Amino acid sequence: MPSKLLTVDELSAYLKIPKPTVYYLAQTGRIPASKVGRHWRFDEEEIKKWLKEQQVAYRNRRRKK
Repeated sequence: MPSKLLTVDELSAYLKIPKPTVYYLAQTGRIPASKVGRHWRFDEEEIKKWLKEQQVAYRNRRRKK
């Protein structure tokens, strides 16, 4: 079964962050995203992987202090 594609609104609600932050992360390449025409789309599975990577990176930064 293919992964679900999320809109900016859906991802904003999923991550519990403001929509402008989602746009910023997408435009700067800091979050996995695809642009379809003028619309951003986010693969749910890629977002889950990205979140895990962020958690690992955060833990590693904390350990170095």
